[in-house]
Amino acid sequence: MKNNLIIDIEERRVRYLSQTYAGRIHDKRICDEEDYTFPPGCVLFKDTGFQGFEPEQVSTYQPKKKPRNHELSAEDKAENQMISSIRILVEHVISGVKRCRIVHDVLRNTKAQFDDLVMEIACGLHNFRTTLRYSMLE
Repeated sequence: MKNNLIIDIEERRVRYLSQTYAGRIHDKRICDEEDYTFPPGCVLFKDTGFQGFEPEQVSTYQPKKKPRNHELSAEDKAENQMISSIRILVEHVISGVKRCRIVHDVLRNTKAQFDDLVMEIACGLHNFRTTLRYSMLE
């Protein structure tokens, strides 16, 4: 089972959850089928699974690969480090969603749309935990 998430880095919350797709499906194909819309001028940090996904009026950043038989320039290395420092926040949100073991483990329930509901509840619980965590700090 596979879903795509759009995450707000500042609030560390899940802002969008795609449908659940069964089997092996590429991340970019999910993006193309879901037809995401982003506000003009926003910034999108993506990993290599979304190569070729370039929404209109959106600045996208993706780590650069090392060219064959060459090294990355110091500038490219610094940019990759900046991108990875932001991407780690995304990975932390994903792990917060997967804290619910029903999302992480194999789901043996075969009811229609049940896997979507489970993922939606897990994302809602993560957002709830995050909201409580940051409201207690204020």
